[in-house]
Amino acid sequence: MAEVKDLENMEQETTAPAMAEPRAEDGASGGGTRVDLRSRWRAIPRKKRRRVIRLGVILLVLLVIAAILLKLLGGGSGGGESQVVTDVVQYGAITSTVEGSGLTRAKSSETITITTAGTVTDVLVTEGQQVTAGTPLFTIDSPAAESAVQKARSDVEGYEKQLSQAQKDIAGLNLSAPYPGKLMKTVTLNPGDPISKGSTVAELNDDTRLRLEQYYSYAYAGDLYAGQTVNVSIPSLMTSIPGTVEAVHMVSRITPEGSELFSADILVENDGALTAEMAASATVTVNGETVYPYEAGKLEYYRTSELKSTVDGTVISSNLVDYLQVTPGQVLVRIDGEESESQMFTIQQNLDTAREELQTAEKNLANCKAVAPIDGMVIGLTIQPGDEIPANTTVVTVSDTSTVVISANVDERNISYIKPGMSVELDQWGTPAFGTVETVSLSSTVNNGVATYPITISADNAEGTLQVNSYVNYTITASENDNCLVLPLQCVRTVSQEDGTTVNVVFVESSQRPENAIDTPSLTEEIPDGFWAVPVEIGISDNFNVEIKSGVEEGTVVFTQIQSLNGW
Repeated sequence: MAEVKDLENMEQETTAPAMAEPRAEDGASGGGTRVDLRSRWRAIPRKKRRRVIRLGVILLVLLVIAAILLKLLGGGSGGGESQVVTDVVQYGAITSTVEGSGLTRAKSSETITITTAGTVTDVLVTEGQQVTAGTPLFTIDSPAAESAVQKARSDVEGYEKQLSQAQKDIAGLNLSAPYPGKLMKTVTLNPGDPISKGSTVAELNDDTRLRLEQYYSYAYAGDLYAGQTVNVSIPSLMTSIPGTVEAVHMVSRITPEGSELFSADILVENDGALTAEMAASATVTVNGETVYPYEAGKLEYYRTSELKSTVDGTVISSNLVDYLQVTPGQVLVRIDGEESESQMFTIQQNLDTAREELQTAEKNLANCKAVAPIDGMVIGLTIQPGDEIPANTTVVTVSDTSTVVISANVDERNISYIKPGMSVELDQWGTPAFGTVETVSLSSTVNNGVATYPITISADNAEGTLQVNSYVNYTITASENDNCLVLPLQCVRTVSQEDGTTVNVVFVESSQRPENAIDTPSLTEEIPDGFWAVPVEIGISDNFNVEIKSGVEEGTVVFTQIQSLNGW
């Protein structure tokens, strides 16, 4: 700084010894004026002279700074001018990568939780120990666990019985005859009538066969036996028909005459002419001798039962008629049992819940004498023998850390390039590793207008180089092309068409409108004259460039931006 140096020299001159008196010729030539100025400067006090010099230096520096700022802000003669920046379509290489971080977790992990209170009796492993499936881990004494299993089993058995009965009952929505026979004592039922569970609607008598009870003297004990043919006399029909001994009962009936009798049940097939209450007697031929019963008996229906509704509901239809001959399975009453169906559904739900509770209780009881569920490392074991643990305590986790899994998200621009099996570079605190894309989801999540798709990365961790439950950085080469047309990202613009669709374009420099040029009515950006919007198909991109698949050729000049120039 020449001006500052001169001022310093001036100060030095003022402090120098007094100079010789000027020569006469100096005064004649005007040197007296110079001597006068120097004299005046010397006359100023030294401190004041230094203050004046400092102020002058500061003023000079401020003027220089102001000049620089004025030039930077466009205050010079060249300010306000601009320049059109262009780029040329050319061949190059481009690589698209996906980077991020995720939390590592063991691919396989099992946690053991005790849901009932208990006392730790033994701990057989230590934290960080490698175990194999089936290795004993610990034992816990928990009476509550045993009680829970017993109660759950009892509940399951109870609901199973209820369900079985309900299924039988609901079969009664179509009340039918269980065996052939004749209806008696029927109840009149009309459609719409309410009917209650357990209501008797008819009596069914099996008259296809009739039974006759006869008593014989003990003198013939052993001469009558089951299956033996007898002759049954029916006085009211004045006929005899064959019968069969169904059973012999060696009872002891004493007659007024003092005779001891045993009994036999005789079955008679009914062709339709027989009915109950008819008098009958059965004789047997033994060694050519006819054996007569002590007295005549009366025919009885082979079996008799009451038909009852097994559900609550409303009568839909009824075919109940006295003396109606029915066959097995013949529907007699139809019932709308919506309430009963609802009850059975409720019982089924209760049974399902009870079975789940039993399964949980049995698992908890088994966990009181836990073994390793998988091969892996013992993690989070904090119990010691003698510890009293409350219910719902997580005791230990066994994790297979030989393989770790990382969850990642890929945006919609690159997801189409990510495929299962692709290699992944991993880095955890400077430790490199490699992984593989396991799964690629087709379901996206939209956030701030950008759709991302979750993927899963797995990595071999047999050496234990990757820490589980810790973050790791990943890099995936989504796609790459080492010989393609490329342009800077800012050269490509997305514009809207009149029909609402969008298209990617570049503005090509040309003296005439290209054949494939399109109009861009919605574009608000100022485009210089001589540049035309041409649609292009883009491919992969990195942080700086984008692949141009079609639309322009190598060497084409395209518009990039307008850059302002600041003069000095």
